[in-house]
Amino acid sequence: MFNLQSKNIVFVGGKGGVGKTTISSAIALQQADCGRRVLLVSTDPAHSLADAFDQKIGDTVTRVAAGVDALEIDPDREVEAHIARVMRTMKRFSKPDMFPEIERQMRLTQQSPGAQEAALLERIARLIDEAPATYDIVIFDTAPTGHTLRLLALPEAMAAWTQGLLRQSQKAKQLEGVLDHLSPKAGKDIANPMADPAKHETANMDDRTAEITETLLQRQRLFHRTRHVLTDTEKTALVFVLTPEKLPILETGRAVTALKAEKLPIAGLVINRNLPAEVDSAFFAQRRQQEGIYRAEIEQQFADLPRVYLPLFPTDLHGLDALQKIAAELPDK
Repeated sequence: MFNLQSKNIVFVGGKGGVGKTTISSAIALQQADCGRRVLLVSTDPAHSLADAFDQKIGDTVTRVAAGVDALEIDPDREVEAHIARVMRTMKRFSKPDMFPEIERQMRLTQQSPGAQEAALLERIARLIDEAPATYDIVIFDTAPTGHTLRLLALPEAMAAWTQGLLRQSQKAKQLEGVLDHLSPKAGKDIANPMADPAKHETANMDDRTAEITETLLQRQRLFHRTRHVLTDTEKTALVFVLTPEKLPILETGRAVTALKAEKLPIAGLVINRNLPAEVDSAFFAQRRQQEGIYRAEIEQQFADLPRVYLPLFPTDLHGLDALQKIAAELPDK
């Protein structure tokens, strides 16, 4: 129904607590059963993959099942690594007495709003860029819906921001040229009065500008490639998980509208934890009746999207055997 076997990138999103990690894991096992090499990635800071598979995973690629590797991205670690890379570059082109101020500014940057999301996006973008060399499909178990929307919209925003920095860098270089032309050349070498003492400094500045420009251009190209992949209906699919309840339906409706506006390909919905048709008490009969109302609302509101209904299981689902049961409930591959 979702035709995920033809996709290379799958995002599984939805409101918190609806079972995204369980469904992501089941899809990963299903794809591996088809002979595909799978990387399952958690981008939610409140990671649950390790709980789902009953084994330690963490921020290194870990084999969790035949054909399935898993990874839990640590946003704090991503920010620290990004800041460290920037700091090393800045120190190479700065005097030692500037190092304390550089470190202070970098510490402030690490705490700035959006630092985690920007670092997380760059890691995701690199995974999307590099994973095809090793994996047939990458499945992202994402944070709750609002976070996912910001994450998927960031490539375009970050590319525009990078372009602005490039323009500022070019303007600064032009201004330096004007100032160099107007400023008197002080500190001439007595032994060589024709020598320009500013040339060495200018060369260093040119090297710094060239390296910064190239770094920005590389990031811009990466984000553009990410955006291209995310909007490619042949390569990418977004699957939303919800339960037959009012708040998940409302949140999913907003998410679907926003993602369609971004031209991101939505493969379909998984409606999780539906009560069985046979109920043995007045309480569950009433609950089943309410679910029927919400299922009718789902059918009407999301009529243009494929929909899969999964049952509510009698026990918690974790470990390979339980996840395989859910994979068997998914109607196609």
